[in-house]
Formats: sequence, C-alpha cells, structure tokens
Amino acid sequence: MLITAALTEAAGAPFVLREVELDAPRPGEVLVRLVSAGICHSDLIVRDRWFPVPLPIVLGHEGAGVVEEVGGDSAEVRVGDHVVLSFDSCGACARCRRGAPAYCADFVARNFSGVRGDGSTPMRSGSAAVHGFFFGQSSFATHALAPVRSVTPMPRDLPLELLGPLGCGVQTGAGSVLNSLACEPGSGIAVFGAGSVGCSAVMAAVIAGCDPIVAIGRNRARLRLAEELGATHTVELGRAEPVGRVRELTGGRGIDYTLEATGVPEILRMAVDALHSSGVCGVVGGAAPGTEVALEMSGLMFGRQVRGIVEGDSIPQLFLPVLADLHVRGRLPFDRMVSLYPFAEINQAARDSQRGGCLKPVLHFKGF
Repeated sequence: MLITAALTEAAGAPFVLREVELDAPRPGEVLVRLVSAGICHSDLIVRDRWFPVPLPIVLGHEGAGVVEEVGGDSAEVRVGDHVVLSFDSCGACARCRRGAPAYCADFVARNFSGVRGDGSTPMRSGSAAVHGFFFGQSSFATHALAPVRSVTPMPRDLPLELLGPLGCGVQTGAGSVLNSLACEPGSGIAVFGAGSVGCSAVMAAVIAGCDPIVAIGRNRARLRLAEELGATHTVELGRAEPVGRVRELTGGRGIDYTLEATGVPEILRMAVDALHSSGVCGVVGGAAPGTEVALEMSGLMFGRQVRGIVEGDSIPQLFLPVLADLHVRGRLPFDRMVSLYPFAEINQAARDSQRGGCLKPVLHFKGF
C-alpha cells in the first residue's frame, strides 16, 4: 500500500515527506494506522547520525494508532485495537525470558538496523529500499508495520493523540524511578535534566513517595513545569552549583538516588557526586558512542553505584497500561508536557524541541 512517510535521507538533513510503498504484514506483524507519534530526543540524534543507522530511513518510535491488519494468527492483537508502539525484542534470549526485554541480546539489531531479522525492509520508494523497522515501528508515517512484541493494546476510551510518548519517553523516565531504581517512600532523588524523560521521572517520584525531589536543568520554563509536576526543589544550572545544593538539602550527606537524563559527561559526574556513599545513579541520557566520563574511583569504592537503564526496565505490555491508568487517575499528567503538531510540520516540531520551545512534540496525522 502507498503511505506518506517522513524520510531521513542524509545526516542532519530535514525530514522529507514522501510517498512510499509499505508491505502487507507478515505472520507476527501488524499494520497500524498512526493517529499520533511523539518526537523523542533519540530520533533527532539518530537523524544526525550519532548512531550509524542505514539511510534512507523512517524514524519515529513513539507511535499510537489503530490496528488495521494482522499477519497470521495473533491472540495478543486484533484488528481494531487501539495500540501504543514501543521497542522490539526477540522474546527468546535469556534476558527476554527472565522478563528483561529492554536488554534483549538482539536489541541493537532489532531496533537500529531498519530491517527485519532476515535483512529485508518493508518499505520502498520506487525500486529503492527505504529502511522502515526503526524500533519495531518507524512511526513517522501514516502507517507502520510492527512486530507483535512491539504492540500494546490500550483502552479505547483513551485519547490516542496523546498516548504515543508512553512508548518511550514517559516509559523511560517513570520506569527508571518505579522499576529500575525502585525508589522507596521517603527516599530522595535528584533528576538531572528537565526534558520529557526528566519530568516523567519527577511525576513517578511523586507516585513513589520520594522526598526531596530535586529537578536540575537549564531551561527555566521546564524547571517551573517540573515544580508544578511535583519537584520539591529546582536548581538552574549556571545559576547554582547542583551538587552543593543537593547536599545542602540532605543535611550534607548526599541523596539516595539520581537520574542522569542529559547525556552530558560533566552532568553525569555531578549526578554521581551528589549521591551519598551507598546511593545509586541511573543513566538514561543519550550520548554519542565513544563518549567518556571521569568519575572519582574512591567514591565508587565505598558503595556508590552507577547503572545504565534502557526503557525503564519495562515490559511494555505490562507497564504501559499501568502508566495509562495512573494518567486516568490524575497521578501521571504527562499530557502537560505535550504540544501537538500536524505531521506536515515535523521539521518545525523538531526545531522547537531542540531549541527548548516545547517539551514533548507529538505529531498528529489528521488530514493524511
């Protein structure tokens, strides 16, 4: 079938809307008509070739829409289901079998190669291949093919135009606090970075009962929103020294948990230094391969921990409905981060995101 997709054709180049041919779903795949798709920081750094994905490619990995066709038999997904799309995993490796699909042994190939496991791509422009399996979806398009394992059915009374960010940004921030760090009631957390992942972490910290909840960033508007979402304190980088401020708020001992959501080595160092001797720093910020950071070894030797986190240690089919329910109950108001853009304005949405003009741009496909 012919669809409209936003292609990335060169490193750092604007997205280009083109008609492309999309395959029918094979067994184990579903065809989804997209209603919305969030733009994530990861989409933009991949567009800029921080990671060597093949070109041309259709990016996008926060899709939400309606299932139009199912390839083969599927007990999990049916035609007409309202779904959110998330990352792909094999389901068969040791990590997937123990309930850790975000650490799938085949994660990089399945999510960054732009092809199926057999090397084929589901999209073409004329006779030329277009890579179209990015994060199990390639949702910067009017329609997406997705493996069943990338698909989570959602209640039909929820607004699909808002749900896409659950598939990555909200899942990563909230999951880091609730799943990965498993913050206890009364524990303190400092979140370095007040973007959509950081603000999602702040909301989850409120749910977990953390105190204090410190949001640290450069954008004043985002810090104000973080405060409205539940941060007990904010620190503006460049105007205050965050490690000292966190230690001041904790009686000089340091904080229980930190989350680094910027991908900046100097900020990661701050996030580790702000911990008390047995505190834990979770790392979710995306940095280019080869980026290095300097840490004080003695601080680690006495008990501090630093751990990378992928997709909030989530099993999407179990965790996304929980997040949606928290939203319905008013406990996870992630919609306050969302700015809606027509699909045709994808480049403006990307610019606004990178310049700090909006927190979480979400594309809608009305009129396509």
